[in-house]
Amino acid sequence: MATGLSSNWKQLQAQIQAAPGPSSTKLSTKRKPETATDLQEAKKRRVEKSEGSRAGSSSKAPGRDSTKPMGVTQSSTVSRGSSTTVKPSLALWADDNDISSEALAEAYGLGVKRNAIMNTDKPRVNEGLAPNVELGKYVAMDCEMVGVGPDGHDSVLARVSLVDFHGRQVYDSYVRPKERVTDWRTKITGITPKHMASAREFDDVQSEIAQLVRGRILVGHDIRHDLAVLMLTHPTTHIRDTARFSGFRQYGHGPKPALRVLAKEILNIEIQTGHHSSIEDAKVAMLLFRRRKSEFDMEHANKFERLEGSSGKPKPKPKGGKKNKKR
Repeated sequence: MATGLSSNWKQLQAQIQAAPGPSSTKLSTKRKPETATDLQEAKKRRVEKSEGSRAGSSSKAPGRDSTKPMGVTQSSTVSRGSSTTVKPSLALWADDNDISSEALAEAYGLGVKRNAIMNTDKPRVNEGLAPNVELGKYVAMDCEMVGVGPDGHDSVLARVSLVDFHGRQVYDSYVRPKERVTDWRTKITGITPKHMASAREFDDVQSEIAQLVRGRILVGHDIRHDLAVLMLTHPTTHIRDTARFSGFRQYGHGPKPALRVLAKEILNIEIQTGHHSSIEDAKVAMLLFRRRKSEFDMEHANKFERLEGSSGKPKPKPKGGKKNKKR
């Protein structure tokens, strides 16, 4: 029996090898025995493939197309450089209801938790008014001064910078003093006489700044000095001063804390390590304000006995007869 089977098998093999076509080649090809190295390589490829598959599946939510974004990443209209996202439905709703990016950022704290304001576009020194500016309700300002007079103790404007609620540069300009400068204070400001070659005239800058801050909430650190060198006034009801906010008083060694101290203690940011930058200082002031905005608003409301957003006029006295003074 075994001999007949062996004989028939030999005849079948001979017929297959003689027959033309692809089947003969396929069946006649013998697989080489796998060595130990081959087996190890095969096992390694299977492990790598399995790990890659697991990594890919964990990064994708089930049933979601990986080519589509999970949300609208915060753009420059909210705060550049932050990982916080806004759902498309929320962004569309805000647009449809005329809700500004400021209000959206305020409601959701976008761009504040990781000091994202400080990571916005690099300062464009002496640019003047930034192109395509659409300012909202808030603007922060800071100035750099130089000294005039016999001893250089009197201050005049030499540079002014403004940023918006999201820390984006709105305005920056060197300003040519009308008086002869006796102390450039270069170690502090970094300003030298050569910067005056491209500086703008004081009257032009003053006019542009007045237009930018008109009707807006002005944020700054000891802002009265900045307004003084600009020879401008601003309604007290529309000022938020980080130097005079009671919530920051604990960080001061005297009547008011320094901006660099607040930056370090509250934001964990080092500033003014070299020359001061009015753009950087304006950003820090805005970030400090946003970090404690609700407390700023409450203090403001208590101080002026009215809710923010009213006409801005002093609260009228109640009608009636004269009240007796308390003795």
